[in-house]
Amino acid sequence: MAKSEPGATRRRGPNDPDRRARIAKAAIEVVAQRGIDGVTHRSVAAAAGVPLGSTTYHFATLDDLLEVALHEAAEKNVHALKEWESALPPDADFAAALADLVMGYINEQYRDTVVEYDLYVAALHRPALRKASAAWDEALIAFFGSRTDPLTGRLLAGLFCGLLMQAALADPRPGRAEIETLFRRAIDGPAACGQAALSRESAACPQG
Repeated sequence: MAKSEPGATRRRGPNDPDRRARIAKAAIEVVAQRGIDGVTHRSVAAAAGVPLGSTTYHFATLDDLLEVALHEAAEKNVHALKEWESALPPDADFAAALADLVMGYINEQYRDTVVEYDLYVAALHRPALRKASAAWDEALIAFFGSRTDPLTGRLLAGLFCGLLMQAALADPRPGRAEIETLFRRAIDGPAACGQAALSRESAACPQG
């Protein structure tokens, strides 16, 4: 009996270093299935397969749970963005590449995009979440600015986030050509005289 006690103690002790990470991932899964309002300590514990006390031990409040979920999502996105940027040739058509990136987020990665924006918008009403949400914005500005210039990078980051949110809500979703046109305009400046606008109406040339 005495020999079995150390083993039992180890099984009960803090020997589950991945538990906190599992809870964070489970919080994201709950947001995906039920939205922000569905996030409770109980629902996250069930999704993570851990006792309820584990979620309250690691994350005392719901804001703590949402913060770690947002941080996890932002970290995953930043990592994916680094891989995308490093694989992009130096002479790539950046407007076309950004359009492809947006299309991937609103098609193959649509579910993840909705979850991330649910968490992102939650930061409007929960100041504790704003630091985690800012990490994603700063990464976008840095990456896009490295391919253009700091001011254009900030412009592209705002356009990118706005397009993702609009495209996620729109029915039908905007086409790739329209998205590329917007990025090209932001990068290259005003369209040449006579070029068709997004409304498909031709711009009139000023008379010289």
